[in-house]
Amino acid sequence: MIAICGDFHGNFSDVNKFIARHNEISIIFQCGDFGFWPKLNGKTYVDEMSGKIKNYKTVKDLKNKNVQIFWCDGNHEDYDSIESLTNYEIVPNVFYMKRGSTIKLNDGRNILFIGGALSIDKKYRTPGLSWFPQETITQKDIYNLPDKKIDIVISHTAPLKFKLNDYHEEYKDPSRIALDYVLEKYNPKLWYFGHMHKFQTGTTDGCSWFGLSAINFGDRWWMYLEEKE
Repeated sequence: MIAICGDFHGNFSDVNKFIARHNEISIIFQCGDFGFWPKLNGKTYVDEMSGKIKNYKTVKDLKNKNVQIFWCDGNHEDYDSIESLTNYEIVPNVFYMKRGSTIKLNDGRNILFIGGALSIDKKYRTPGLSWFPQETITQKDIYNLPDKKIDIVISHTAPLKFKLNDYHEEYKDPSRIALDYVLEKYNPKLWYFGHMHKFQTGTTDGCSWFGLSAINFGDRWWMYLEEKE
């Protein structure tokens, strides 16, 4: 079975519990805000939005065993470290999927990964340490998209054309405009995203879409990949 998951935010101990409870799952596709902070692993910080004390976790704490995890970037990642990767398998069976990368499923469907989003909390973060301008989808990312049939998209945020009920609407995120182009270019049948920290779903231009919450946010944060019709 394949699971689609929303934001992890580096809560790898809870991801481990999820994997242990669901031994039917062999693959996880994760929708960004994975929690890739290799330079800050183990350091403590105060979340200025919540006032809570938190710690940056290390991906080496994952106990995914034979479960393959494929993740795209969110807006809470260390982009300088991502750009310096020479091996996208960051630990065994955990793969970073750069913007525009694809996977072909055994049933023939092609999945496109395209992470990135604007941070609404960037004023609380430190440029070059906990916030990076590379977080939004760029024109170069769009130019480098593959020319192939795409059936499913995994992204962090959602196309602007998806009518969402959330507080992110007031922020003019260029990533959402870019994803409108992705929607038009590929006309996918399924689309999964995170970022909004709430579960919502709908259909736009024949595409069934699912916005997943984040782990520990009290809403539906994962689901099984819909099977091919």
